Amino acid sequence: MKRLRELLPLVPLLSFVVACPAPVSTRGEVADALTVDSSQGTRVVLLGTGTPNADPDRSGPAVAVVVNGVAYLVDAGPGIVRRAAAAAQNGIPALDPPKLDRVFLTHLHSDHTVGLPDLLLTPWVLERERPLEVFGPSGTAAMMDHLVAAYDADIRRRIDGLQPQNATGHRVHAREIRSGVVYRDSNVTVTAVPVSHEDWPEAYGYRFETRDRVIVVSGDCRPSERVVAACDGCDVLIHEVYSDAGFARREPDWQRYHASAHTSATELAALATRARPRLLVLYHQLLWGSTPDGLIAEVRAGFAGRVVYGNDLDVF
Repeated sequence: MKRLRELLPLVPLLSFVVACPAPVSTRGEVADALTVDSSQGTRVVLLGTGTPNADPDRSGPAVAVVVNGVAYLVDAGPGIVRRAAAAAQNGIPALDPPKLDRVFLTHLHSDHTVGLPDLLLTPWVLERERPLEVFGPSGTAAMMDHLVAAYDADIRRRIDGLQPQNATGHRVHAREIRSGVVYRDSNVTVTAVPVSHEDWPEAYGYRFETRDRVIVVSGDCRPSERVVAACDGCDVLIHEVYSDAGFARREPDWQRYHASAHTSATELAALATRARPRLLVLYHQLLWGSTPDGLIAEVRAGFAGRVVYGNDLDVF
């Protein structure tokens, strides 16, 4: 209830729910036609807020930006399709699994991509007919080619065997992106924002601009002025974070890694102060023995705006 009371002043900016195109084609974009429900506006659903740690309460990183009844996914951590099904049962019909057909990958770490075969095949088994559109950095096309090859026996049996299965919904359209606008349709313009994450040659955050909202998702990254510029007063900034107190308890080798790959609570507070989001949502939280309340306090020590600790199936 405390978190809900803190969000009430943002209404109608946010609606908080407990667990729950005719696009213009440019480089890397997809052109198709969508039938949308224009009454719903924009909502953000956290399908997974976890890390590589096998936390049974947190699926792997995955965010859905739902615009006028159409879902646009960011990342595909483990558990994504079942979390989407739970969100659909809790009032977000756009996340019904057969409707999941486009995803934007921030980078190719396993905790952000292990859900890809699930996202490719399960909605198809449940009668999705559209191919899966996958946008991501260099290496995305090879990854998807290998996944399709790995499941060739399953795909062939479903198409050629007794199942009355369609022959299109298992296909993949993979598009390797660069910075800038990577997708546009009548609902949304999606911009890839280059970020630094460990030594990955390419990693991206994403900015979603709709008629009524601007949403920015950081992906995994060190503090980035590009994220600040992409937000610039955005409605919702969804950003990864680790606890300063927890970090102090880590071994030096891990401290070097995390400092090169992720954003501390203190760093995020400074970033958010410059970015000025109307709401800061924490996800991919690394606690290392700290608590959610402690992490929130670390961020609030340097950021005067509204901040919430994201949990799976939160809806904003």
